[in-house]
Amino acid sequence: MKSSATGTNRRYWSERQVLPAQLPKNGSLSHYFLGLMFPALIHTSTHLKGGIFGVPRFHKRESQFSIRTPCKFSFQPAYVDMYSLSRRRKILSQEKGFRYRNMASQNMEKLESNVAIIDYVQDVPLSTSYEVAMEALSSLIRQKKRGDRKGIGGKYGKLDRMRIYLKILDLEEHMAGLKIIHVAGTKGKGSTCTFCEAMLRESGFRTGLFTSPHLIDVRERFRINGVDISEDKFLSYFWNCWNRLKEHETEDLPMPPLFQFLTVLAFKIFVCEQVDVSIIEVGLGGRNDSTNVIEEPVVCGITSLGMDHTEALGNTIGQIASHKAGIFKHQIPAFTVPQVSEAMDVLQENAQELTVPLKVVEPLDSNELNGLKLSLSGNHQLSNAGLAVSLCKCWLQRTGNWEKLFQIDNKEANLPEAFLRGLSKAHIAGRAQIVPDLSSTSSSCISSEVAEASGDLIFYLDGAHSPESMEVCAEWFSSAVKENNLSSSLVSFSSHDIESINKVPGNGYMQHEKFNIQEINKISKKILLFNCMDVRDPQILLPRLVSTCASSGTFFSKAIFVPSISTYNKVTSGTSVVPSDISSKDLSWQFSLQRLWEKIVHGIDTDSLLEKSTKMDGAETLPRRQFLYEDASNCSPTDGYLACSAVIPSLPLTIKWLRHCVRENPSLRLQVLVTGSLHLVGDVLKLIRR
Repeated sequence: MKSSATGTNRRYWSERQVLPAQLPKNGSLSHYFLGLMFPALIHTSTHLKGGIFGVPRFHKRESQFSIRTPCKFSFQPAYVDMYSLSRRRKILSQEKGFRYRNMASQNMEKLESNVAIIDYVQDVPLSTSYEVAMEALSSLIRQKKRGDRKGIGGKYGKLDRMRIYLKILDLEEHMAGLKIIHVAGTKGKGSTCTFCEAMLRESGFRTGLFTSPHLIDVRERFRINGVDISEDKFLSYFWNCWNRLKEHETEDLPMPPLFQFLTVLAFKIFVCEQVDVSIIEVGLGGRNDSTNVIEEPVVCGITSLGMDHTEALGNTIGQIASHKAGIFKHQIPAFTVPQVSEAMDVLQENAQELTVPLKVVEPLDSNELNGLKLSLSGNHQLSNAGLAVSLCKCWLQRTGNWEKLFQIDNKEANLPEAFLRGLSKAHIAGRAQIVPDLSSTSSSCISSEVAEASGDLIFYLDGAHSPESMEVCAEWFSSAVKENNLSSSLVSFSSHDIESINKVPGNGYMQHEKFNIQEINKISKKILLFNCMDVRDPQILLPRLVSTCASSGTFFSKAIFVPSISTYNKVTSGTSVVPSDISSKDLSWQFSLQRLWEKIVHGIDTDSLLEKSTKMDGAETLPRRQFLYEDASNCSPTDGYLACSAVIPSLPLTIKWLRHCVRENPSLRLQVLVTGSLHLVGDVLKLIRR
C-alpha cells in the first residue's frame, strides 16, 4: 500500500481492503488475513521530543527513546472470526460511511466465501468500530464468572507470556522509561493510585494511570493527565496491539486473556503518549499478577490488606500478604500502611529477602491539609492519602525532581502546594460517590414549580465487596446521609446547574448553592440497593453493613435486591444497548439475599414464603404502592408479602420505579445506598447518566 504522508503530519487514512475467505498463496495479498480493517492513526518516523517536567520553568530533555518503533501503526486488518464477520455485516451495512461496491444482495449472503471489497472513508462511524472492539475484547474472556480458573493453554507461564507480548509490541526496552509507581493491596489501591496521579500531575508531570476494573467504559482504565483516553486514540492503540499479537498467535502462544491484553495495552499507550510517570494498580494479588512483568519500578506500595479473593490468594491473611509482597523488587523502596501483625510479618520478611527498604506510613493528619478536604470521602482515605504522599515524595526524590520542584516547600511538616491541590482534586468513580438523580426535572423545561413538584432521589455509590470495605462503606454512608439531611439539596435547577452536576466527579459530599426551606421538612427514606457475586459471602457482608450502620444510628427503611446488567463475560461501553428481556432471569441468588436480609434485620425465616418460582417478569414483580411508606412495625410477612424488602428482576425497572415514587411524592427524599458489587455500581451510573 502506498502512503502520501509527508513531514510530521498525522492523519486518518481511508484504504480499500479485500476480505477473502481464503487468500491466494501467491500475489500481493498473501500477507492479509480474514478480517475487518479500521483506520489507524499513523505516526511518522519523526523523533518526538518530550520533557519529564512538562512545566515552563524547567529545560525539557530529549526523550530517552524514539517512539517510532513501538508506536508505528500499520494497516493490518483487525481479525475476527466468520461468525463475528457475519454479524458485523448487518451492522456495517446500516451505518453511514461504509459502502459496499459491486455486491448484489444475493452475494451478501456469500460474504464468508467470496471476495468483498469495502471502502473505508475518513468519516468511519466511531461508534461502530468501538463496539466491534468491545466484542473483540469480550472474546478474550476465558471465564464465565469470577472465580473460574480456566487455563489458556500454551507452554508458557503467565509472566513469561507477558514478556513475549511486550517483545512482540516492541515495548520491552522501554518499560524502564515509564518511571512506574506500582501499587498492590486489598483495599484502597485504586484510591491511592488516583491520589498519586493527581499530586504528580499538579506538580507538572505528564501522567499515565492504569486501574481496574472499569465501571461504565473500558477507557476509564487508561487515564492520560487525569482524563480517560479518547475513543479515537483508544481504537488506534487497540487495533495495533490486537493485530500484532494476532499475527504471532500460535498453539503455544495464544492471544492473551482480557486483563493481560489490557495490561500490555496500557504499557503501549503510556510509552506512545510519552508520559513522565506511570501509576500502575495491580489487578489481583501481586506475585503472579500480569502487571508484575514490571521489573524496575521506581517505588512500590502496599495498601491495607484483608480477606478477599481467597479462592485465588489463600485462606489466611498471611498467604494473601505473601501474594501482595510479590511486587517487591530487589533494593527498590516500598511503603505500606499499618497492617495486622500476621500480614506485617510477612511483608517485612519478603522485604528483607530482597533488601527492600520497607517503611510503614501512618494515616495523613487532616491538619496537614491546611483547611482543605480530601476529594475522596471517608476517614479511611486519610490512610490512602498518607501512603500516596510517601510514594510521590519517594518517586520525586529517586527521579531527581524533589529539590528542583519543592526546594522552597521542603519543610517536613508541610505538604507542597501541588500535593494539596492533588489531594483535593483527585476523583474516582464508584467509591464513596454521591450522585443526585435529576430525572424528575426536564432539562428542556426547568422551573421552580416543576422542581418542587417532585421529591429527591440521591444515589450513594460504593463498590464495597469485602467485609472490611463494607464496614468502611457503612461508616461513610451513615456520615454522608446525616450531613445531607442537615442541608438542602436538589431544588430549582437551571439547565446550567444540571450540566455542571453531570460533569462533577461526585466523590464526597455534593454541595448546592440553592436552598429551599421546604427541603428541611422532607421525609427521608434510606434504601439499600444490593447485589454481590456468588463468590462473595453475603452472610458476612450484609451483617457487617447492618451492624456498622446501626452503631451510627442509621437504619434502612427498605432493601431491594436486583441482578446486575453487566455480566462477567462481556465487555460493554457507555453506549451499549441495555438488555430488556427479563422474563427468563434467574433470581434465585437475589431471593437468597432477601432471605438472609430478613433473618438478619427482623429474625424472620422466609424460606417457606419464598419457595415460589424464582422466574419473574414484568410489572407484577414491582412492590406495591405503599411499600416505601410502611414502617418497620409492619415488616412481618402477611399474605405472602414482605413489607421491608423486595426482589425486582431488572435494574432499569428498579430505577424507573424509584423515579416514579419521588415524582409522585414531593415530600419524599430517597437516599439509596448502592453497594456489594462494582458491576452494580457501574450499571446504576450508566443508567442514571442516560
